[in-house]
Amino acid sequence: MNYRERITIDPRIRSGKPCIRGTRITVADVFDYLGGGMTVPEVLADFPDLTAADIQACFAFAADRDRRLSVVPHEVAV
Repeated sequence: MNYRERITIDPRIRSGKPCIRGTRITVADVFDYLGGGMTVPEVLADFPDLTAADIQACFAFAADRDRRLSVVPHEVAV
């Protein structure tokens, strides 16, 4: 899944937060709904502009961002 076709970052929209193309719905919004207990079908029903591919793009975006995080090694006390 190439999330870049669906997730955009525009400083003029939602202060530059990653959004689903053509909407003002952020990736974080989608994860907030899912993390709050909504199912994917419930999110799609509440937001008819979204598709299952949009939600999949949110997951792909988050996975890519996580892979790019710098990991700071934890110091071990001796």
